[in-house]
Amino acid sequence: MKTETNRVSALHPRMVALLLSAMCLVVGVIVGSFFFASPGVGAEQSFHHMMHEAMASMDKGMEKAPMTGDPDHDFASMMIPHHQGAIDMAKAELLYGKDPALRRLSQEIVVTQEQEIEVMRTRLKDLRTQ
Repeated sequence: MKTETNRVSALHPRMVALLLSAMCLVVGVIVGSFFFASPGVGAEQSFHHMMHEAMASMDKGMEKAPMTGDPDHDFASMMIPHHQGAIDMAKAELLYGKDPALRRLSQEIVVTQEQEIEVMRTRLKDLRTQ
């Protein structure tokens, strides 16, 4: 009988610590969500941030694209960051969007424009060797 009492008393402090930790976690989540986020606002801000970042990155990439005066080279050079911007925006739609048609379109944008970027990179390499 004494061994049973020892096992229970040995588990008791661990169980109390575990319960306190779980309670703190639950209270933290409730308080954090109440004070720091209104429903939908966090997602909207994250979506807006992702779209802004995609545009900024695209603009920067297009501005820095090396121009040679060859229309084929310059077209591919500028279209690569342009397509990457579209991919990044499509990924934001996939994370936050709900419309099935737009989500499907976003999936297609990611796949096709990644393939097109690869074609343009290959063509740029070929143009450099000509």
